[in-house]
Amino acid sequence: MNVSHRFVIIAAIFVTCLITANIIAIKVISFGSLILPAAIIVFPLSYIFGDILTEVYGYRQARRVIWLGFFCNLIFVIFAWVGQVLPPAPFWEWQEAYETILGYTPRLLGASFCGYLVGEFTNSFVLARMKILTRGRWLWTRTIGSTIVGEGLDTLIFITLAYIGTPSFVLIMILYHWLVKTGIEALATPFTYAVVNFLKKKEAIDTYDYKTKFNPFLIKD
Repeated sequence: MNVSHRFVIIAAIFVTCLITANIIAIKVISFGSLILPAAIIVFPLSYIFGDILTEVYGYRQARRVIWLGFFCNLIFVIFAWVGQVLPPAPFWEWQEAYETILGYTPRLLGASFCGYLVGEFTNSFVLARMKILTRGRWLWTRTIGSTIVGEGLDTLIFITLAYIGTPSFVLIMILYHWLVKTGIEALATPFTYAVVNFLKKKEAIDTYDYKTKFNPFLIKD
């Protein structure tokens, strides 16, 4: 398949949403008694654009973009750490603030990467399989259904690995995060429909993964 500029744009937005979410996740926001990371407003967008990639271009192309997102995020983390350990100028007073915002712990990084990979690949797999089962009808069932599973696993893995054994860990955190992320996906359904229909028309493509090998580690398939 020839890569179009529209595919590149969707992939770029996907990766940007992922990295942005990791940067702003340090801030905690509240809506009354509901406490959530600021990333809750942008991270679900990576799933929305992941759905668009799978629905239009198929699991094979989505798999490449998921790995691209992983390695781009890894590059960002590495150089954020390099920036942290480089000696600050004598007049620069914000080293502690830099470390607070961008000083990721190995535990949080491991939890984030594991949750991302499992969640995104599961989301893409479920959507691709549901597309075949529904014969391409009822897009909303695929986008919401795949998100329920993918975001659920992502949230479960991340919060469990990142916080279990600490005073911050409570099971209700998983439920709150999962419900909010899934709710955002549901609210974005009209947007998803509009983008999917636009791309299918412009690209003249509507991929069904009948013969796809769903091994996430197969870069070439």
